[in-house]
Parts: sequence; C-alpha cells; structure tokens
Amino acid sequence: MSILKLTPSCKDYIWGGRRLIEEFGKDFSGDVLAETWEISCHKDGLSTISNGDYAGKTLLNYIQEKGTQCLGTNASPFEYFPILVKLIDAKDYLSIQVHPDDSYALEHEHQYGKTEMWYVVDAKEGAFLYYGFSKSVSKEELKERIQNNTLLEVLNKVPVKKGDTFFIEPGTIHAIGKDILIAEIQQNSNVTYRVYDYGRVDANGNGRELHIDKAVDVINRKQYVESQKSDSHLANCKYFTVDKMILDGTYTEKVTNDSFVGLLFVEGNGSILDSDTNLDFKKGDSFFIPANEETYTIKGTGVALKITLPSPC
Repeated sequence: MSILKLTPSCKDYIWGGRRLIEEFGKDFSGDVLAETWEISCHKDGLSTISNGDYAGKTLLNYIQEKGTQCLGTNASPFEYFPILVKLIDAKDYLSIQVHPDDSYALEHEHQYGKTEMWYVVDAKEGAFLYYGFSKSVSKEELKERIQNNTLLEVLNKVPVKKGDTFFIEPGTIHAIGKDILIAEIQQNSNVTYRVYDYGRVDANGNGRELHIDKAVDVINRKQYVESQKSDSHLANCKYFTVDKMILDGTYTEKVTNDSFVGLLFVEGNGSILDSDTNLDFKKGDSFFIPANEETYTIKGTGVALKITLPSPC
C-alpha cells in the first residue's frame, strides 16, 4: 500500500502565530507561521512526501506517476486532486472574506470555487469567529457598511471552543477570530475575496488587496445560522467527507478502491502501519493512503480527521 507521510507547504501571513512551530513541530525558520498546507496538490503550495521511494517528491508528482486510480473511482468527476487540507494558527483576526462557487470562480478566476469546513483544534477562552449575517441585509446596505467600516455590526459573531465544527458554503461571509487553531478541509482552490481587513498594513505601509465588487456579487446577504456539529461525522458534501476518529489503542480499517484516505492527526501520538510501512505520528502530522483493497492500522491515542471522497451523485 505504501502510506505516504507528508511535509506541508508553509505560509507566513501577517495574522499568524508560532503555535504550529512550537507545539506541532513544524519545520519553519520564519517568525510567523500562519498556515500549513498539509495535503495539497495546489500550485500555490504543494505538500511533499517524506518517506519511502517517493521521498522528496510532491504529492502531485506521485499522483501523476501512479495515475488517477490511486485517488479512487469517486475522483472521476474531478479534473484534478479535489481537496486541500490545512492547519491554521490565527493569532490575530483573519480578514472578513467570502469564497465564490464553481460557476462564478471559473468565469472570473479560471479555477474552481471553494466549499470548506472548519474543525476547531483549540481556542482560548472568549475566542469567536464570524459566520454569516446576524440579519438579512440589502445589497445597498452591504455596500454602505463596507464603505463606512460598520460591516462587523451585522455579522453573526459565534463563540467557539475546541471540537466545534463549521461547514462553510460558497457565498457565506466569514472570518476566523484571534486565538483559534483550526483544521480546514476545502476544495482545491485558493480563491478568496477580502471584504474588510481591520485597516492593517504591511512593513511598507501598504494594505492588503480587497475585492469588494466581486465579494458583493457572490455574498449571500440573508440571515444565516448554521448549527454546529459535534458527532463523529463532521461533513459530507460532493467534494469531501470528513470523519472524526477518537483513537485509544488499535484501530484497523480497509481502504477501498472508491477513495484514497487522507489523515490529519490533531491530537496524540502513536504509529500507523500497513503490510510494508510503519511510521510514527504526532499531532499535526498528515498522511495520504492511496485507494486500494488493503488495510492499515493505527496504534496510539489521540484524535484524527479522516478525509475521503464521497460517491458521485
């Protein structure tokens, strides 16, 4: 089977912290590590294989050499590797933003849109995020509030704690708040429209680019309230399925020809093995297991997020 352990691509955005370096052992020499793209075939941040015959090659290289059968039959609707898995350390507030759906993104950005979900790995007491509107707003009110910096007054402010889950459809205005560490599973896309960024500037005094017109085009302006999920089946959409695995001892599962398995360990430590591979894991580690008819075993304790592709509709 050959389980692949992955080394992520690292991103040093201005709102990031150092938890991914100091607590999760990410190898990064910069002062700030905002995101690690753990399971990624996106051109803006490819993850790299760290073990076995393909060590040093990217996950994209592996898939190109092995062929799409290693992704499983459920990958047939997609033109390329369909998901992107991240760890996000928000020491400061992220921008208020929105993602377009596939049709808008393909027309305007020449790539697919972004459906995503968040699993709260950790959060300080009092942490919150923004998720949709607290009331419905007209397009005119939305534009006016963006212009006069009162947008936050009509956003849905949601307190968060460890283990909370949020599913974010395209068009949902949102932002991760400060002092939150999140695992994000999303479509393989890097399209983000920023609406508001707290007036922040870089070392040269320049603010980050905003995308007001496109954001207004795609934002769902209705009042939006999504219930949080706490069971083990965290998300299921046409792009990905995410399950929470509580590990305590030995867990064995068969991988089918339907889908590869992506694993992101968010707590604990132990080992993961199959017939010819035996690898240690700790929190923050990620693995790719190709689609096949073999089994793998996890020994240890902790929490893992398992990502697979659903059956096509």
